[in-house]
Amino acid sequence: MNIIIGLIAAVIGFLMVWKTEWIVINFGRINWAEEHLGSDGGTRIFYKLLGTLIIITGFGIITGLFQILLFNTLGSLFGGVKG
Repeated sequence: MNIIIGLIAAVIGFLMVWKTEWIVINFGRINWAEEHLGSDGGTRIFYKLLGTLIIITGFGIITGLFQILLFNTLGSLFGGVKG
């Protein structure tokens, strides 16, 4: 099941990076990204960064590294979580 979820996430992230212009046309600009990430292309950069993060997360889910990373970083904060 993790392989399917990871592949779906990786494909969604890839489409976000590949079809950024389509996303901007259909969903509009993000004011925060336009202010902080660039004068004209801040929204596009934001969608590409978000897509890249989703791709990395998807491959992490496929390989099982995402769960290990999550348990090692957040597990100590909540005490009862053991990997």
